[in-house]
Amino acid sequence: MFDPSTAVGFLSTLVFLPAFVALIVALLPLRGLTIKWISLATTAVVFVMSLLMIFGDNEVQFRAGEAKMQNLFAYDWIPSFGVQYLMGLDGISFPLVVLTTFVSLLAMAASWPITKHEKAYCVLFLLLETGMLGVFLALDFFLFYVFWEVMLLPMYFLIGIWGGPRKEYAAIKFFLYTLLGGVLMLIAILMLYFNSDLRDLPADQLTETGVVSPQLDVALRQERIEQIQSAKTPQHTFNILAMQWMGQHTKLFDREVLGGKSLAWWAFLLLFIGFVIKVPSVPVHTWLPDAHVEAPTPISMILAGVLLKMGGYGIIRICYPICPEAGYDLAYFVCAVGVVSMVYGAFAALAQTDFKRMVAYSSVSHMGYVVLGLGVWSAIDRTGYNPDYWKMGMNGAMFQMIAHGISSAGMFFMVGVLYDRVHHRNLNEFGGLFSKMPVYSGLAIGIFFAALGLPGLCGFIGEVLVVLSAWKFSPALAVISAGVVILTAAYILWAIQRVYLGAEYKGPHPEALTPITFREFSIAAPLLAMAILFGVYPRALLDVMQPSVDKTVVELTDWTRANEPAKLQSQTPPETASVSNLVAPNPES
Repeated sequence: MFDPSTAVGFLSTLVFLPAFVALIVALLPLRGLTIKWISLATTAVVFVMSLLMIFGDNEVQFRAGEAKMQNLFAYDWIPSFGVQYLMGLDGISFPLVVLTTFVSLLAMAASWPITKHEKAYCVLFLLLETGMLGVFLALDFFLFYVFWEVMLLPMYFLIGIWGGPRKEYAAIKFFLYTLLGGVLMLIAILMLYFNSDLRDLPADQLTETGVVSPQLDVALRQERIEQIQSAKTPQHTFNILAMQWMGQHTKLFDREVLGGKSLAWWAFLLLFIGFVIKVPSVPVHTWLPDAHVEAPTPISMILAGVLLKMGGYGIIRICYPICPEAGYDLAYFVCAVGVVSMVYGAFAALAQTDFKRMVAYSSVSHMGYVVLGLGVWSAIDRTGYNPDYWKMGMNGAMFQMIAHGISSAGMFFMVGVLYDRVHHRNLNEFGGLFSKMPVYSGLAIGIFFAALGLPGLCGFIGEVLVVLSAWKFSPALAVISAGVVILTAAYILWAIQRVYLGAEYKGPHPEALTPITFREFSIAAPLLAMAILFGVYPRALLDVMQPSVDKTVVELTDWTRANEPAKLQSQTPPETASVSNLVAPNPES
């Protein structure tokens, strides 16, 4: 089962290698730098494995031009409840997997100043990496939820033990918010599970979604298909791909449950709240600034670079494909949440005097573009069901997730470099660092410009695509989101002026402002290099993600074309409907 040359062996090793090393480290009498070197080597191996999927020539190679799920495998885990050990990846998950392994490697390298309980720190760090990778690869809802919750405890302890002065408060706040999102998600999962029925899936979908394991031979697959289709009772499933097909092609989730709304509508709302807590979006964002400010630098890099992206990933992978009706009905609500988060996060960042808190609020603002890009459901009747602008928005949202993962991890690291030296983050006491730390300042300014959205750097592409796509959906929202760029430039440039330029440094420990070390340079330089690469050559990322994103949009457009006429007719008053039918009958309705 764990032959590394097969999909199951390779992806299982990719996910569980950090956890296995964590177990070894916990059991062996190791200490000090030895543990850190072992942990760093583990994250490096996992990063190389993720790269081998696109640069290597092997059986598990990721084919960038294909939209379908690749390296899919399925094994029964808890057969009595239809739970599978089901994993696979496509253009939506693969870039996030590589981002996770990349940021984890750099964050582990940034962990060298951690000297308190080093063994426990490294064990929790490696368990956290396993949880993050599992979320992006799991295609069974039960397995997805397990990995989602696995991340919670390591992050709680990493903040609560190695954090700043208010670490206990920040850790508990993070735990409660994330737990709330998890509970809402669990309720939605159970709602969908108990209303799912595999008997409604055609034979080809039972195989393509992994319900019937592709590892079985033809005869066994056919036997399993016949067993499912001839069953006398509903065949419930946690299979995410199967639920996507049910949500778009059957009425299984259309049962009215509360307030005249369907089960799918309420499941979408619960899942959406759970995911935007992780994004995070206003008004469920308040855990983020506290968690960032108190977390040690490497954990802030992980938190901003990877964990926030899980919210966006959940929306595009789960919310819209499984519950399209609710996505259609709540399109303006979703887009409004994104725009409000953009504006609020930018103004809040402008008001901060704590360098790290400013960067934390910038994440709230930048991730607002992701929510807006995912929500611009513009493939409707009045646009002729043209999916092009929505494709632009979703691709822009995906690009923004990767770009923000790079720039935000870089910003938090650069703030951490200063904090390790002078032990404060007061923006009003910094100044003139360019003359004292020229290489560090140059790297930091480049990374901050990437977050600003300067053309030629990674932050520009995603924001522009999202704003352009929003124009077709709502010109007002597009204008507001474009205006946020001015606010972003204001707080980024003001921070650069106060920290790196301007007057001389006025804070404590001026003698500690020494040039950047080789270790610090080797962490910051790759982040800036990636920001430049994706800004100058965005196709390096778009060619990987676009086919799968476009496939998702096309499928949702087909659902809209098939269902919107009936929805519009049901929303029209009876008198008006009868007159309109007499004057201009619609053959499609």
